[in-house]
Amino acid sequence: MTTDFRFGTVGSPISTPKKPGGSVGAVKQISTLGLSALELGWVQSVRVSPETCGQIKATAAELDVAISVHAPYFINLNADVEEWPKSRKRLMDAAYYGWLAGATDIIFHPGSYFGQDPSQVLKVVISRLQDCVEELNAKQIDVTLRPETMGKSAMLGSLEDTLRMSMEVDRVAPCIDFAHLHARPGDGSLNSMKEWEVVINGYAHYLGNKSLSNLHIHLSGIDYGPKGEKNHLALLESDLRIRELLSILKSSGCSGRILCESPVMEDDALLMKKMWENLS
Repeated sequence: MTTDFRFGTVGSPISTPKKPGGSVGAVKQISTLGLSALELGWVQSVRVSPETCGQIKATAAELDVAISVHAPYFINLNADVEEWPKSRKRLMDAAYYGWLAGATDIIFHPGSYFGQDPSQVLKVVISRLQDCVEELNAKQIDVTLRPETMGKSAMLGSLEDTLRMSMEVDRVAPCIDFAHLHARPGDGSLNSMKEWEVVINGYAHYLGNKSLSNLHIHLSGIDYGPKGEKNHLALLESDLRIRELLSILKSSGCSGRILCESPVMEDDALLMKKMWENLS
């Protein structure tokens, strides 16, 4: 049965065989599992050759697996003037090599407020993002940069932050992590159909109804405390009301990709796919 969402994992499935292994092996394993999306987990650094990127792209095209990239964790759009060039290079390397590997979307953690006023931080961040996109355009690197919604209130990456970046800068769109949004307030909120409807309606209001047809979503269970996210959990070990969330995505006419990063990621990706098909 076809679905409106492609389901997959963030990083190589745990069950990926050692041979051929690597990202090419991960693409093949995604297809073998009956999934159709893979987010390459380049979270420590971007160390990949153009030749390997070509192999990833060809394999993904052959098996109809949609590719995105999770850029290194060590990116901070609000880094100080001395540190920013390093962060910028990490993001641009992920975009360039991701594009060579057939990725359409580059996901990254936007950084930290460092205790500063979010509205002032966003002025810096938006200017830097605009500069990055201008370089990508000049080099004809056709990817969407996706700042991820973050699970701790001290981190740059509220839903409002990511929407503002996306409104202000062309070819920027959010990566919505619903588990992070649920954990961020620290009080168990954002876990009902009514609250999710507000999120989706706000997304459509600011970015247009058409944007709901190309969502990039991260999903997992999550453990949290008063300051937000602690760690990811398997879906069924968490209080996140996954069936209701999928139901509201369905009734809102959403589509795109849902990538799982729980500790049992391919099992949970397949579980979500099955839940989604049952809704259909």
